[in-house]
This record gives sequence, C-alpha cells and structure tokens, in this order.
Amino acid sequence: MDTFALHLVVDDVPRSISWYQDALGGAVTRILRLPDGTVVTAELDIRGLPIALAAPVPGTTLATPKSTMTSVAAYRLAVPDAEAAMAAALEAGATLSAPVQDAFWGVRTGEVLDPSGHRWAFDQRLRDVPIAELEARLAELVSPS
Repeated sequence: MDTFALHLVVDDVPRSISWYQDALGGAVTRILRLPDGTVVTAELDIRGLPIALAAPVPGTTLATPKSTMTSVAAYRLAVPDAEAAMAAALEAGATLSAPVQDAFWGVRTGEVLDPSGHRWAFDQRLRDVPIAELEARLAELVSPS
C-alpha cells in the first residue's frame, strides 16, 4: 500500500471480485488463499484506487453494510457517463439506491448498493459551481420549511 487503500468487508470475496471487475472496471492485483483454496482477501485497483476485499472475520466487529442494515460511507467515482456506469453496475448485480439525476453541486449522479451493501455513486461532472451558490443551496436544504 502506498498512501491509502479502502478495505471493504464483503459477504463473498470471489463474487465481489467479479462484481468489482464487471461493475467498476477493477483489476485484481493480488489474491490470498487458505491452503484449501478458499479466497480470503483480494486486492484490486479501481482507476488508481487500491481496494482490499475480505470476508467478515468471526470474533471481530467487521461486518458488511448489508448485514447491519446501515452504511457509514458512500464511495464516489468520477465517470465520463453516469448513465453508462449505473447500467454496468446494475447489470453486474447492484441494487438501485438513487437514480441518475443532475445535482446542484454540478454533477450528474446516481447511486447503487453493491452485493454486500456498500454505497457507490457515479459522478459525471457538468459544471463548476461557485461556493456561494453551493452554500445557498445547502442552506435551502437544511432550513425548516
């Protein structure tokens, strides 16, 4: 690992490897197996982002978002075409979380949940939005009606 890697706990490492390859264009860089051949950990590169995939470890608090019915993060990928990225993710087995739409912060974006429940957003840049405009829109969102 050079500077940063994302370690995701997944339900099924081999299935997740396939999903990350098919949905996000991930390239496997290393796979670790037990003596019986069981895949324990996989490392992938997704557009320069190193990602490690591993199953939950019994006796620890590591769990998938799907198993806890919650998510503590959303992973955002810059893509040239949000609709195409969403279509690939859904075809690979993702669940739709938010359809593609134009967002006030200047991107066309949509979100999916991968098979283990991790939230992935695909952001297609549309325009630069001035800070004052962003702050005004955020204020509208959080102010009571």
